[in-house]
Amino acid sequence: MLSLWALFLLSAMLISWAIDIDSRLVISGQANRALEAEAMACSGAEIAMHPAVLPGSPLLHGGLARNQTYETRITGEGGRLNINWIVAGENPQRLEVLRKYLENKGVDLNERDHMIDCLLDWVDPDNLVRLNGAEDEPGYKPANKPLISIDELKRVRGWSEFTSQKDWDADFTLKSIGPIDIAWASRDVLLALPGMDAGRVDQFLALRRGPDGIDGTEDDPIKGTGDARVALGFTEQQFEQLVPLLNPGRDQTFRVVSLGKSGDVTRVVRMVVRKAGNSVQLLTWKEL
Repeated sequence: MLSLWALFLLSAMLISWAIDIDSRLVISGQANRALEAEAMACSGAEIAMHPAVLPGSPLLHGGLARNQTYETRITGEGGRLNINWIVAGENPQRLEVLRKYLENKGVDLNERDHMIDCLLDWVDPDNLVRLNGAEDEPGYKPANKPLISIDELKRVRGWSEFTSQKDWDADFTLKSIGPIDIAWASRDVLLALPGMDAGRVDQFLALRRGPDGIDGTEDDPIKGTGDARVALGFTEQQFEQLVPLLNPGRDQTFRVVSLGKSGDVTRVVRMVVRKAGNSVQLLTWKEL
């Protein structure tokens, strides 16, 4: 009996040891794949930073092996709403774009007024409270200066529900030069502009992407605001109300999202760069 009992204990120890070794191998394997996926994501990001690499380039997709790949996407940062530009000087036309954008996202009238007034109180240098705004209160203190990061909107009174939604910041930026680059604006941003409706915007987007269906490539027929006016079907007089909101050329600020994979593990690198000729400036880098 003692021999059988000793054999049982030895078997249990061996099984426990084997399970421990197996779990350590699994953890080690996952860690290695995570490191490989991060390396793939960084590789795609580095390639996208080259001055000659444009949206739609085949170089944005690749890898070292079948299970180690990267997929990288380049989009124009100028197509997003630059919040600091929107609120600067409290320009009514710019603020109306933000108001319309929030309306299209399902935010009701009273909540929109509250969000925008609180945002203006957050960035202005004084402590005067707007009708629907908020200044210094116990537990709440506006920065009283322009936003430093988009995530700062989470701290602004009235914005918590909106900023809790998935991809709430997809159309916002602080890194563009300001005016909206219509060659990159999303459907939601376009619908927030004066005179736009769903039919006009959808027709414009289909034309803007060109034959390859990808924005920002050589086959895109829209090269400037003049082409955009024709594509939108506006008369010169109708288009005039849009002109103060638009970038007359092309904003050379780009957002790069690089997805790296190793097996079933993925890692993402997101960055914003500014390309000017052969010069590339890295503005932000974030690993997700």
